[in-house]
Order: sequence, then C-alpha cells, then structure tokens
Amino acid sequence: MNPPQRLFFTVTNDLTYDQRMHRICTALSAEGYDITLIGRVLPHSLPLAERPFRQIRLRCWKHKGFAFYAEFNIRLFFFLWKNTFDGVCTVDLDTMPATCTVAVLKNKTRFFDAHEYFTEVPEVTHRPVVKAFWALIALVFTPFYHKAYTVGPALARIFTEKYKIPFQVVRNVPEPQHAEKPVTTDQKILLYQGALNEGRGIEALIDAIPLLPDYFVLWLAGEGDCSQDLRARADALNLGERIRFLGFVQPADLRNLTHQAWLGMNLLENRGLSYYYSLANKFFDYVQVGVPLVTMNFPEYAALNAQYEVAILLDRLSPALVANSILEVEKDTDKYRFLQENCQKAALEWHWQKEKQVLLDIYRRS
Repeated sequence: MNPPQRLFFTVTNDLTYDQRMHRICTALSAEGYDITLIGRVLPHSLPLAERPFRQIRLRCWKHKGFAFYAEFNIRLFFFLWKNTFDGVCTVDLDTMPATCTVAVLKNKTRFFDAHEYFTEVPEVTHRPVVKAFWALIALVFTPFYHKAYTVGPALARIFTEKYKIPFQVVRNVPEPQHAEKPVTTDQKILLYQGALNEGRGIEALIDAIPLLPDYFVLWLAGEGDCSQDLRARADALNLGERIRFLGFVQPADLRNLTHQAWLGMNLLENRGLSYYYSLANKFFDYVQVGVPLVTMNFPEYAALNAQYEVAILLDRLSPALVANSILEVEKDTDKYRFLQENCQKAALEWHWQKEKQVLLDIYRRS
C-alpha cells in the first residue's frame, strides 16, 4: 500500500491548545503529506494561529453531552463524505463513528490515535450507560483500523489485547528547548498546567497551600469543568495572591511560565484506569525546561523515573502528603539539584525530534 498523501485528522476540541496534534500535523506536513486538522469552533474560540497545515473548525449548535457528540459526528460525516482524502486519523473515540464509517465506505487508509483510555476517564467510568456506549463504539469500529498508536506502553499493551490490533507508542513529548539559566525569585512557584477537570488532584493541591510557608505560590494554567468550584475553594481558604488562575495560556507563553516554576505538579486521583496508566504531556514539559516535579507513583511515571530520577513520587494523594513532599525537597537542596540535573539529562532523550521518528515510520509503512 502506497503512503497516503492527503490526510485528515479529527478531534472535538477547538484546535487552539492541542499541542500534540500541532506537533503531529507539523511533522507529517514537513514530510510532504497534505494535512488537514478538523475540530470545532466554540463561542470563546480564539482566531487560529498560522500553521504549516490546514485547520478547519466545524460549527455546532450543541456544545456538550450526547447531543453534541451526535451533532458533531453527523456534521463530520458529511464534511468527510464531500471531500477527497487518502487517509484519515481518528483521535480518540469521540470522532470515531463518522471518520471510520466514511473511510470504510470510501476504502481509505485508517489510523487511530488514542490519547487516553476514553472509557476509563473519571467523567465516564462511573456512568454505566455512557461508559457502555463508548465501549461499544470502540469494540465495533477499532478492528477496522489499519494502524493504531497511543501515548504510553501500558495503554498500548491494554489496547492491543482488548481490540486485537497492534498499538504502537508515540509519546506526547515537547520539542527540545534551548538550555537557559534557571529563573530565581523570592517566591517558589508551584505550577500546574492542563485542564481543571475532575480527578486531576487540584483540590488536594489547593488545600496543601495553607500548609506551606507564605513564599510558596501556586499557578494554575488552564480552564475546565471545575474552574468555578476551584476558584471558590481558593477564595474560601483566603489564599489571595498565593493562588493565581492564569486561564487558557497559548503554548509559547506556557513554556515561558514553566521556566519560572520551582516545581511542576502532575497530581491525579486513582479514579479510573485512564489516569492510572496516563502519561501526561505536562510531565515531559516540566522536564524539558529543567523543572523537577511531584507526580503520582503510577506505572508509567515510575518507569520513567527509574530511567532518570526527575520527580518526587506520591503513593497516595492528600493535602498533607503533597505539602510534605514539597517541604522535604525544599529542605534537601542537594536532592533538588540532583533532580534538576536529571531533568537536563532526560531532556536530551525525551523530546519530539526523537519521538517523531516513530510517528513517521507508522505513516510511511501504511
């Protein structure tokens, strides 16, 4: 089978902050593929930045729940049906019905990029009907894909066994950054970057701040379903300027923010297999700019930390444990310096210029 030349990638976000898809589409565009990334426009969507591939956003009347997913897939189906392409990549299960159906009917090459264990995220795993619906979507459509990949080895093993097609691993690592002198300030900035959603451990992180000296501050870069509740929680604790909600941050600006951090935070509640086997891009983003982090002692993070010790691992999540881990590394300056040095070593290995070769090989062999 010859490599497809015109590829459509489908997501349900508004494309602005999707760094993984930006990297993937840019890498394939540089290899000569004709790439189109398809998402949706939201009421608050910003104008799209210029990129070396086409970006199209579909407009929907509904913005959440089953009605949204149904509407988006219908609109996506007709968009794909009317357009010409050689291959399509479904990103997660929520665009799978439309992309897979059209690609099968047109006999086009089909790729599946699983960013997470969709049926095991906290928003789904405790809702039996919703979980059963998406599990059925996965079981029906996944066998029709020619190539599949995901973000980490554990999920690749699970998906390969579950869906009976081989999954490869393309980790969500950043572009290599130029080494810079660490930022020093009177404050010690704890940075969380990512969605402010259920199960991300942000409540425990906010509750840990009063247990730390006043020179520790928390920056939260992102928004999500829990944004209002988290702001109310911070207000109730009278934390004032010790917590800053930065809202949505453009990827280039986020790198500058990350460089100012003293510790990165990647806390998750063990509320579903998706989080337990996760390998979040923020883990690599912190490391790439030399910022050690506190993360959970989940399989993927433990395996990476065994290669290069860059993180403090937590066996359980609680405000006291979070605060204690931060205070311990503050007291042990040699330990902090050791973690920083390991971040610099790991950054030479965990970056996109190496990882993208796996991605390119997947598409070249299709």
